[in-house]
Amino acid sequence: MPGQGLFKEMKKTFLFHAIAAHFSNGLIPVAVLYLILTLSTANNYFEHTVEHLILIVVLAIPASFFSGIHDWKTKYRGAKAPVFIKKIRLSCLLFALCASAVFIRLSSPDVMSQHGIEHWLYLAILFSMLPVVTLLGHYGGKLSAQSKQSTKSV
Repeated sequence: MPGQGLFKEMKKTFLFHAIAAHFSNGLIPVAVLYLILTLSTANNYFEHTVEHLILIVVLAIPASFFSGIHDWKTKYRGAKAPVFIKKIRLSCLLFALCASAVFIRLSSPDVMSQHGIEHWLYLAILFSMLPVVTLLGHYGGKLSAQSKQSTKSV
């Protein structure tokens, strides 16, 4: 069967953490884009998309986090390098921010039509997730580049 070689290659090179991280971290910029569309058009459909995206992200972050911890312990032997500590802290912060946004949105479905502290807190939380995922990607890229360099020198 011609697909077996492809399947074996995929199985050999499959990196669950990279897939899980890119999935959740890729949805947050999309959620922020839809938030900007919501703010500029006052269209509730865009805001419902934000709600759905952050619900998916809050469910996906644990898979990314725990697969990252597993990779850290197996590939890097749990090294206490600053880059790992930063990524762990940023991941925890991202989960806290996302869970807070989900909590606010579910507890106050009309949060976007209000103009109180809850509204502004919700917006601040959503916008603050963007630099967090940017930094997570930056540090992940540094780790990836370092591991590629170390395999080339061997």
